[in-house]
Amino acid sequence: MKALCWQGVNELSVERVPDPRILNAQDAIVKVLLTTTCGSDLHLLGGYIPSMRAGDVIGHEFIGQIVEVGSEVRRHKVGDRVVVCSVIGCGRCWHCEHDMWSLCENSNVEPALTEMMWGSDPAGVFGYSHALGGYRGSHAEYVRVPFVDYGAFSVPDGVDDMNALFASDAAPTGWMGADLGGVRPGDVVAVWGCGGVGQMAARAAILLGADRVIAIDRYPERLAMAERHVGAETIDYTRTDVIAELKERSGGRGPDVCIEAVGLEAETGGPRTMYDMARQRLGLELDRPFAVREAVYACRKGGSVFILGVFAGLVDRFPLGAIMNKGLTVRGAQQHGQRYIPRLLDLIDKGELRTAHLATHTMTLDEAPKGYDLFRNKKDGCVRAVFRPWA
Repeated sequence: MKALCWQGVNELSVERVPDPRILNAQDAIVKVLLTTTCGSDLHLLGGYIPSMRAGDVIGHEFIGQIVEVGSEVRRHKVGDRVVVCSVIGCGRCWHCEHDMWSLCENSNVEPALTEMMWGSDPAGVFGYSHALGGYRGSHAEYVRVPFVDYGAFSVPDGVDDMNALFASDAAPTGWMGADLGGVRPGDVVAVWGCGGVGQMAARAAILLGADRVIAIDRYPERLAMAERHVGAETIDYTRTDVIAELKERSGGRGPDVCIEAVGLEAETGGPRTMYDMARQRLGLELDRPFAVREAVYACRKGGSVFILGVFAGLVDRFPLGAIMNKGLTVRGAQQHGQRYIPRLLDLIDKGELRTAHLATHTMTLDEAPKGYDLFRNKKDGCVRAVFRPWA
């Protein structure tokens, strides 16, 4: 089959790789109908995530059709159209049973590196390095889906493929940030980043009853999309003092909930970005945490900061004093998608959640390297590139 493979830093190619096969009785083979880029994939491309190997198939957000099932699969059958959670959960361990699916104890089959880096291993993730299980990703014609009864969800007949696609990762990740960030009716919520996850976090905050939701970015097309399709207010961080503006819009206190949806390559375009980039390139810190810092400083006293963007390691100048003295609650996680996807598919089916607008560019799998160039470099207004393996 054809698949998009990581060949080295900033190097991708479409290659022929062996077809996947059933390895365990709870597996299924899924024919990929649509798969999309994600901002976290850019960290792989840039070499920031350890344990990538030449030939690894990337991609983790997808919808497909089941073409084969293992002998112990009970909830799905051949022919089902399913959206698959990017995070793999076994459904039986303590963390899965407590709806903390990205902390699954059994799906990361290569846990040594993350145990050394973080003290324990998180769940496996499709197409996201050997540190997170070494699973083949979704930018391919077929994917093996382990624990399919827990990780795949049948798509309602009234929901088309493109809208369902983003229920795989962007929508549940964003919803988790608003939910676990503690958004309540009447809150003021700020979201850093207007990519797919940031827009979904902003929409989730609105649906959870927030009084004002303010999305922060610098790309005009993304800001316009957040206003038009999500219903958020926006701030262009190149044109104003973000913290001062947020205080002005929140009665002088600051937002009740601040959601960071940028990740380890955050930038401001100014000298502070140059500082973080220099330290990152010298190996003095692994991540660029500017957006997290700003969220901490902007948040009201006693408020909540939720970190949705992917981070890999150590950061410099982290404002621990501000967190302690302002009485902030800080949380973060990879998405617990199995907890949210059924509800999100229902909201999409009812028309309360729109996601298809995120797909600004659609192309064949053969064009995927071009799609990543558009996506990574924000060319031609690209918010997400979507690939059709069977076009």
